Amino acid sequence: MLFGVSTNNVCYKAPVDIDRAQTFMTVTSTGSFARAAERLHITQAAVSARVQALESELGRRLFLRNKAGARLTAAGHEFLPYAAQLVQVWERARQQVALRPGREGVLSLGGEFSLWSALLLNWVVALRRARPGVALRTDVDNAERLLDRVQHGSLDIAILYTPQQRPGVETSVIIEEDLIAVSSSPKTRRLSEAGYVFVDWGPDFSAQHDAHFPDLRDAGLCVGLGPLALRYILLEGGSGYFRTRAVQRYIDRGKLHRVRGAPTFSHSVYAAHSERSDQALIAWARDGLTRAASRATVPWI
Repeated sequence: MLFGVSTNNVCYKAPVDIDRAQTFMTVTSTGSFARAAERLHITQAAVSARVQALESELGRRLFLRNKAGARLTAAGHEFLPYAAQLVQVWERARQQVALRPGREGVLSLGGEFSLWSALLLNWVVALRRARPGVALRTDVDNAERLLDRVQHGSLDIAILYTPQQRPGVETSVIIEEDLIAVSSSPKTRRLSEAGYVFVDWGPDFSAQHDAHFPDLRDAGLCVGLGPLALRYILLEGGSGYFRTRAVQRYIDRGKLHRVRGAPTFSHSVYAAHSERSDQALIAWARDGLTRAASRATVPWI
């Protein structure tokens, strides 16, 4: 594939490998060859080789490396929007070519691990029922890699706990709700390490939680998935923080009890999408996600 880059000073026209462009984008977003290697699941030597090959093809140095990491040179900044466009065009072409005749289009969705339990499952079900002609591609990953893919154009929408500002990526709030402390025992008056289950609701929650409960930072049981933590407490007893709507039915039945006096923490879920994606399709998908999240009968956790 030929990829042309024109600037005021020089015109580049060289064959650019897609993997090299993706690697360039990942090093840019992570600021480190080592972290880029971890994210791409390849060796640091492979990252260096790809970047060096790219620099050789372009005839310009793209990164300045030091102990602190890697930062873009002037040429790197010039190349950045073209690399992003190249990766996105390739992903779109690959997805469209793979579509069967009669399909309306393709939509790629991603979410953090703990968000796939029921919220995004119901979302996918709703989208398939509404427009079966739209092919869906779904994935689960951590927030950094999901945002990388949205920024690169290989993912249309990512559902996240904590938004990050990225060039070419728009974010919006999908859900705003409270996290409350509940216990299986009505006698619980304060949270203590005994029986406490720390549920990882993302970095914002962790920061708020640690400020109020520094003695619970090293709880005996830490769970990264809300449904698992809730089922554990219902089975074995204990306490922890959960979404109000997810535990209200158990409170109403007397199976769980709110810990009076415990602080309430804010909890939000965000949707991040690429500005270059099909905006009509994005708007339709986001509306479906909002409806799925607002349904009172959905006990997603």
